[in-house]
Amino acid sequence: MTATVLIARATPKNVDAVGVPVATTGPVPRSLGLNRAALAAVGFEGKVGQTLVIPAASHTQIAVGIGEPGSLTPSTLRTAAAATVRAAGKRAVVATNLADLDGVDAAKAAQAVVEGGLLGSYRFAGIKKTPNTSSLTDLVLVVGGARANAAAVGAERGRVTAAAACLARDLANTPPGHMTARHMAEKAVEVARENGLTIEVFNRDQLAAMGCGGMLGVNQGSTEPPRMVRLTYTPRNPVGHLALVGKGVMYDSGGLSLKPSDGQIAMKMDMSGAAAVLSAMGTLKALKCKAKVTGYLMCTDNMLGGNAVKLGDVLTFRNGKTSEIHNTDAEGRLVLADGLSLAVEDAPDAIVDIATLTGACMVALGTKMAGVIGNDQPFIDKVRAASATTDEAVWQLPLEKGYRKLLDSTVADMRNIGGPHGGAITAALFLSEFVGDVPWAHLDIAGPMAVDADDAWLSKGATGFGTRLLIELATSFAK
Repeated sequence: MTATVLIARATPKNVDAVGVPVATTGPVPRSLGLNRAALAAVGFEGKVGQTLVIPAASHTQIAVGIGEPGSLTPSTLRTAAAATVRAAGKRAVVATNLADLDGVDAAKAAQAVVEGGLLGSYRFAGIKKTPNTSSLTDLVLVVGGARANAAAVGAERGRVTAAAACLARDLANTPPGHMTARHMAEKAVEVARENGLTIEVFNRDQLAAMGCGGMLGVNQGSTEPPRMVRLTYTPRNPVGHLALVGKGVMYDSGGLSLKPSDGQIAMKMDMSGAAAVLSAMGTLKALKCKAKVTGYLMCTDNMLGGNAVKLGDVLTFRNGKTSEIHNTDAEGRLVLADGLSLAVEDAPDAIVDIATLTGACMVALGTKMAGVIGNDQPFIDKVRAASATTDEAVWQLPLEKGYRKLLDSTVADMRNIGGPHGGAITAALFLSEFVGDVPWAHLDIAGPMAVDADDAWLSKGATGFGTRLLIELATSFAK
């Protein structure tokens, strides 16, 4: 359950803990009851996200570092808010004046603080007799009168975006037996109903009739049927049309190109792209998005079975192109190929796909950022701007067309892998075959899809990475 977010002019009497921001230099708020020397004596320096818990008679004080004076940013506030909530432990009502500091616009500050607080307090319930729960019930932003109205607007946006990211985390954290393609489609129906979206759900027979050979080929070895979900948000007088395509491989064994056991343990999260798309779509009405947005969830397992797709098989995609299969563990691009083909048919102004696509991208960029590749620099720049706003880091990689020959096949239009080097780029080149001339960006989120331990506003497990980025992109999009 997400905590309630409140705006107050003064610290409420029922508060259990108060987060007090402290910079690396300058005056220390008197309410802490400690001066700079006393803080230094216990190792508190005011670095961003550093905390010191100070018990008091009425409520616990939490000194939280905000870094160098004058260097405050929404990213700083997001990290500091998450640290405050975590330091509060089991205390239920937490207040802070982090959103009332000079240097950041009141609405942006409040949004960042709420996002940090709620995302930092996230706990996946799990499949347990006694579910995991967050202790936080109320997050109170103490904001002075001049900033209160703007802060309330930003706080509400932060509540919506954080709730969406938490939904994406829940979907990706859920065990694969409890989150199949059919379960994902059922959840999409629920999200659509609650948030004013039009929804269409396509089953195996319909996908066959539509010529979606990529989806069907990946699904061949599974006893669980596939689902393709199309969600549409249409405002009055839309300023443009954006398409979102999410990889929804609900569990990825690697198929006949079987992953080792250690490589499979996190593969319930291989549907994180589709989870981000679904969760982002659910916010658009509440945030009054002005663009039309269509979301595609390409959901199936990739399993072994007597009918599983074989190396050397050739699949035919929705747009008529064919691919020879050289590795069944390069399956994400196969389902995205059909999704991108369908998206192009809707004639959008731009397309972004999001997928836990390649280990190669993780090798290149590590686990703290996603790769972004595309065919249109102005649109890629919009994706990068959304990334900077949401603190979900991306790094642009080149769509090097000289590598296209690595995908050549003697029996099909292309093969589905391009050799041992530049795997993130050759995967993107494969996808580029299905977008035509539509401005397109591809987000490879294999690295940041999960974390092994709490880190700033990230909580252990699935991160929901890309959800807030897609929301920011959609709500700022125009033709």
